[in-house]
Amino acid sequence: MNIDNILKKQQEYFNSGETIPVKFRVESLKRLRLSIKDHEQEINEALKEDLGKSAYESYMCEVGMVLSELSYMIKHTKKFSKKKRVHTPLAQFASSSFKKPNPYGNVLIMSPWNYPFLLTIDPLINAIAAGNTAIIKPSAYSPATSKVVKSIISECFNEEYVAVITGGRKENEALLDKKFDMIFFTGSQMVGKEVLRRASEKIIPVVLELGGKSPCIVDDSAKIKLAAKRIVFGKFLNCGQTCVAPDYILCDKKIKDELIKEICNQIEKQYGKTPLTNPDYGKIINEKHFERLMGLINKKNVVCGGQVFKDTLQIEPTVLDNIKWKDKVMEDEIFGPILPVLTFDDFDDVIDMLANKPKPLALYLFSENKKHIKTVLDRCRYGGGCVNDTIIHLATSEMGFGGVGESGMGSYHGKTGFDAFSHTKSIVDKKTWMDLPMRYQPYNSKFYEKLLRIFLR
Repeated sequence: MNIDNILKKQQEYFNSGETIPVKFRVESLKRLRLSIKDHEQEINEALKEDLGKSAYESYMCEVGMVLSELSYMIKHTKKFSKKKRVHTPLAQFASSSFKKPNPYGNVLIMSPWNYPFLLTIDPLINAIAAGNTAIIKPSAYSPATSKVVKSIISECFNEEYVAVITGGRKENEALLDKKFDMIFFTGSQMVGKEVLRRASEKIIPVVLELGGKSPCIVDDSAKIKLAAKRIVFGKFLNCGQTCVAPDYILCDKKIKDELIKEICNQIEKQYGKTPLTNPDYGKIINEKHFERLMGLINKKNVVCGGQVFKDTLQIEPTVLDNIKWKDKVMEDEIFGPILPVLTFDDFDDVIDMLANKPKPLALYLFSENKKHIKTVLDRCRYGGGCVNDTIIHLATSEMGFGGVGESGMGSYHGKTGFDAFSHTKSIVDKKTWMDLPMRYQPYNSKFYEKLLRIFLR
């Protein structure tokens, strides 16, 4: 597949103005929605092959969320695309001022393997709604899903509008060599840095959705049983291969033993006594990541879980106790079904502790203490999160989702996603039936000077 030819055709197609009418955008989104519904079974089978996901989890976390975003954008694209009148200063009389969103043009969407359908199609929905053409580069680590995505896109759109480029590092390098109007990347911090570096050479705007070690704080006022239930759900969904999964627990020392006991109970309740035989429990994406995760499990710290099936690349939901900040498992984002537990003596120390660490994509707090909740919301820096729950903050089109600092830049979903793929022009429409003379030289009129000071103060 010749990337240069596709890119040239997309640039020409965008320049023709075909993607600008709102009716065209909405019809494109409707066509995509219909195709996804028609291919739901194939999507489920591909996700099962790549990640071992059950049909239920595939719909809940990928297909269903995509359809929800599609419905939202189909309903709201017309409104989002309208110009918005704003106040005009008296000094600019007579004129009107407005802001008008316009598409960037030809955009590149690079998606990851952990939610290979959701994190490919969701940003595409926003790109289409905003009026762009797009080249999609899915991950080589999830080939079955990439194949289905390519089939759906080919069925819905000509490649001059939306195209899928499959492959690995070679294709990534080739794409990053090109001049796009905008790049949207979801993936690791390491690759994100390279994307940003390459984009900066061509002054291309970038949205980066990265990860990080997202803390889960549990204080002594938390409802322990409910906290454990929701932590287990968020942590071990997709075998922990979720960018906003709780990476580790930071709990009050007084409630640590009770919390760990309840977490272990919840693992058994949700996944059974032998999770590796649970048909709805998934697998690690590949052998490389399986071996990486195995290197993080120190047997002496395991309080529950720890069993593995190497042939199927499965690791039980595993809880580690007596963990220190210097331990290997605390060096980088875990991205797997391993949950370390650390403790604190004083809640105030937590704020200082986290202030000196890289800003995570998510933060979770389980507490009934309003002072503690306010302190975390006001003083901790992170992309987004939940109070008394995990991961559900990203499951809405009404709020933007994104990181800050080391965990990324920019946000998407819903209106925020539309804005991410748009440039908003600021326009003054000056009337011609009158022209105030006070801005023109010579500046020797005391009357105009007084008038100017009245206008501009």
